[in-house]
Amino acid sequence: MTLPVRRAPLRLRLGLLALALILLLCALLILFPPDGLERASWAQFIGRFHLLTVHFPIALVLLVPILEWTGRNPRFSYLHSSIDFLWPLAMLSSLAAATLGWCLARSGAYSGRLVTQHMWGGVSVAAACWLCWMLRGYFHGPRLAYPLALVATVGLVSWTGYRGGQLSQGENHLTEHMPVPLRKLIGLSSGSTALPRSNPAYFYGAHVEPIFITHCDSCHGPDKQKNRLRLDTYEALMRGGKHGPAIKAGNAKGSELFRRVTLSPSDDDAMPPQGKRPLAANEVKLLELWIAAGASSTLPANAIKDAPTNEVPVVAEVTFPEIDPAAVTQSRAPLAQAVGQLKERYPSVLDYESRGSAYLALDASALGPRFGDDDLAALKPLSAQIVIADLSRTAITDRSAPLLGAMKHARVLRLTETKITDATISTLGGLDQLESLDLYGTAVTPASLKVVESLPKLRHLYAGATKIPADASVSDSLKGKLVF
Repeated sequence: MTLPVRRAPLRLRLGLLALALILLLCALLILFPPDGLERASWAQFIGRFHLLTVHFPIALVLLVPILEWTGRNPRFSYLHSSIDFLWPLAMLSSLAAATLGWCLARSGAYSGRLVTQHMWGGVSVAAACWLCWMLRGYFHGPRLAYPLALVATVGLVSWTGYRGGQLSQGENHLTEHMPVPLRKLIGLSSGSTALPRSNPAYFYGAHVEPIFITHCDSCHGPDKQKNRLRLDTYEALMRGGKHGPAIKAGNAKGSELFRRVTLSPSDDDAMPPQGKRPLAANEVKLLELWIAAGASSTLPANAIKDAPTNEVPVVAEVTFPEIDPAAVTQSRAPLAQAVGQLKERYPSVLDYESRGSAYLALDASALGPRFGDDDLAALKPLSAQIVIADLSRTAITDRSAPLLGAMKHARVLRLTETKITDATISTLGGLDQLESLDLYGTAVTPASLKVVESLPKLRHLYAGATKIPADASVSDSLKGKLVF
């Protein structure tokens, strides 16, 4: 006996399978929505491919009406036969892009109205492509049903893409640099700077809030919240986010927000992130003065004497010294052969710090547990030249302690979620150039603080999820440097 589904046309069988996949993704979005928490790095990794895949279904959907219109000409009627291939391809590619987008949003600490709308827009595009495919070839309904569905799908793709642009470039990315005559023509205000939401009679409304509106709203505003942190209201700012309070009233250097805006732009924790305009020196100073004064929302605007203004100063022309290739080659010559061999053995893991430097940067974090003590031992001849070492989530243990202690020029050392203990920290006392030490998720104890406090240039010690309690008693030299 033959089941009825076996007698159904191939298009219908494939369509039912595709519909099941769309409904499965809808269930994932409903049961596991983006909630502002960071999760598995592998999900974030594959989620980043969303930006690469998302343009393919857009191009396919926009191509269909062109082929439909052109194919009406008898000379090009053969183009119509390709449309039945484009619709399922557009549906599957949009479904893949939406799935990758969900992985990124769910695992990358995203949340907010724009994230949700863009995510559901992507799923809706896949469903709309499925509907157009079915209407065109199987369900012979009213003659206008397919054209209307096609127009709606093109509009849906445009709206979803616009929401994606707002997520990556800011809500006003299409109007920010719009010519003034055009802005007036469509009824927009002639200015491009958002107005403060709070009372400008107070220091927060006059000086602090405009900084957040200019630099932070696109990622920490009402429509998108990275790491559950909102900076669009005073109450949300003081509430903090996933990592706890962003502001410690009266303690600027101990405030996570102030720490991040004062980091080097190349630092992974720096805010705003690379690609965004960093805070000007006067803006950083305003934040520091306000936090130090108690971070009150009702501090009078003129209460802090000699406070700078919010106006961005004229930036002087910056010149960079020219790189002398011969001098660079000469400085690299003693270890050039060893560096070349190890770069070949560990591609994308080892490289020079910059085009003009003989110092090295090591980043084995992408290899994870595939990089262990034996691999690090192979880099021993270069240990004194390594200035940045990221060994996060690798398989290194205390066996590598002597080699880590030999990195005399190291400025940044990241040992996040490795199996090192206090035995490794005890060998780092000679790293007098070390500025940042990340021990998050390791088994170190308060005993290691004795060694760390002797490091003369240390600015940040990340000790979250370790055996070091947040209320641990620390020396004056570590106060303001310990981050949980």
